[in-house]
Amino acid sequence: MKPFTLHKGLVAPMDRENVDTDAIIPKQFLKSIRKTGFGPNLFDEWRYLDAGFPGQDPTSRMPNPDFILNQPRYAGASVLLARKNFGCGSSREHAPWALDQYGFRTILAPSYADIFFNNSFKNGLLPIVLPESTISQLFDECLAFPGYTLTVDLERQVIVKPQGEEIPFAVEAFRKYCLLNGFDDIGLTLRQSDKIAAFEAQRLAQKPWLAHSIAS
Repeated sequence: MKPFTLHKGLVAPMDRENVDTDAIIPKQFLKSIRKTGFGPNLFDEWRYLDAGFPGQDPTSRMPNPDFILNQPRYAGASVLLARKNFGCGSSREHAPWALDQYGFRTILAPSYADIFFNNSFKNGLLPIVLPESTISQLFDECLAFPGYTLTVDLERQVIVKPQGEEIPFAVEAFRKYCLLNGFDDIGLTLRQSDKIAAFEAQRLAQKPWLAHSIAS
């Protein structure tokens, strides 16, 4: 998992409440057995005018010119500004995969659905909770100033606005540690590889027949 330390990025404002995971990545794309390739289908039903299906060439699609991410001023955005209850609906882990693979590194919203919130941290995506009044102010500034960027400093737990004003945010210490170091659940486990190997060696020394059982 890619570490998250300091990120400066263009902000895209998604002015919708209760954006559910089926809107983030529609159900037909969950058929894929791979963990990659979901970025082109992020917000698929809003982003395109034609129906999408797995394996389709994105360049053959008809973009919806009214959708926020299709507007030239937000091309390359990596900070998503959202409204309350972002990521509600089903618990599909494909939602943070799609956001990450599109290019988003962090989301700013007043609240999130619990499962989406947890899945985001486990996949290197930083969901930040800010007061609704702060989010509304950021929406106003983002819409008023083309090229609006924010810098997210996870180590210091602040968001730095273009003029230098800082907005503090909270993040649980263990989640912060994992993001800063790029540790997902597998990465955390592999840090104990020596202890795991020693345990397995001792276990097989005490119960050697297990080796034959595994081999067979």
